[in-house]
Amino acid sequence: MKISKAVAAAAAAVALALTATACGGSNDKAASDGGASGDTKKDKVVIGIKFDQPGLGLKTPDGKYTGFDVDVATYVAKELGYQPDQIEFKQAISAERENLISNGDVKFVVATYSINDKRKEKVDFAGPYFLAHQDLLVRADDTSITKVEDLNKKKLCSVTGSTSAQNVKKNLAPEADLLEQGGYSECLTGLENKAVDALTTDNSILAGYAAQEKNKGKFKLVGLSMSNENYGIGLKKGDKELQTKINAALKKMVEDGSWQKAVDKNLGPANYKNEPAPQITEGS
Repeated sequence: MKISKAVAAAAAAVALALTATACGGSNDKAASDGGASGDTKKDKVVIGIKFDQPGLGLKTPDGKYTGFDVDVATYVAKELGYQPDQIEFKQAISAERENLISNGDVKFVVATYSINDKRKEKVDFAGPYFLAHQDLLVRADDTSITKVEDLNKKKLCSVTGSTSAQNVKKNLAPEADLLEQGGYSECLTGLENKAVDALTTDNSILAGYAAQEKNKGKFKLVGLSMSNENYGIGLKKGDKELQTKINAALKKMVEDGSWQKAVDKNLGPANYKNEPAPQITEGS
């Protein structure tokens, strides 16, 4: 009898240990899945956009996001398997876009991000998905600036990290008094208050500002094409799989008409005449 009790006790101990191990394994799996069960929806995706560019990437006072880049990002995310409620938008100011990508803070960036060789040393791009041209925004009653050379001795504003300001300063109007700000909104305020004479960046961005209800009649585009700006979607260097998937999503967006609808909805009110969707060259 004593032996039987010992055997029974040992068997109970083994059974208890097995049960504990099984429970532990289940918990470990739950932890590795982020605490989600098998039928829980996919994790969220973090996408970098601009928060202060009306018509392209704008965070409204009620916490919503609007603009062409937002629509592109949402379409691409859907093709990658994410619904709109699974998207987390993160502000991507011009000077921080490469850092956000390389640090893994975002999966990709859709933020009027012009493709150039210097940036491609740090990140890869998908696209391009849009072609813009550098232009100038001036006050509606200003007739002193009609060509880029008129910027010499004038106060010019742009955003830190933008290619537009350096293009003017180095190549087009070397005597311009360049002021770089953290965002385009600061430049626009300076332009309205006559602290600066012109704001330079892509015509798509400038058109978005000029089309805002509160700005109607205050500003005008000069109508120059000082450069070609091919917007790409920035992603971590070497992620060829993601690059291929995003390129496929962009092609589909153009083919099914969603791309043109997004352009018309967001930039049409400013009477902006867009270029046709560019051919995708990155990753090919």
